[in-house]
Amino acid sequence: MSIMPKRYPAEVKDRAVRMVLEHQDDYPSLRAACVGIGDQLGISRESLRRWVDQARVDAGAKPGLSSGEAEEIKALRAENKRLREANEILRSASIFFARELVPREREVPPPRQR
Repeated sequence: MSIMPKRYPAEVKDRAVRMVLEHQDDYPSLRAACVGIGDQLGISRESLRRWVDQARVDAGAKPGLSSGEAEEIKALRAENKRLREANEILRSASIFFARELVPREREVPPPRQR
């Protein structure tokens, strides 16, 4: 049985991340902070840890791909896919119409007899 991941509203994520960052000094490690605060909020420690890591990347405190950059890459990949598909359609259409323009070899009818 597969468990589907929960979708949390942005406000919940932001609040949870803010709590971890504000109270991180109250715990011996970031992992412990994520476990403690995650338990209080009903959020898995791994989800909370990933959110905190991404927030730190977005703030420039940790190297990595920011959320904005990730969204831009996703949008560019989708646009690239659409353009490839459009090019393939145009290529197929040009081949079709090029064949229509080439004179067809027809059987030459036998000459009429008089």
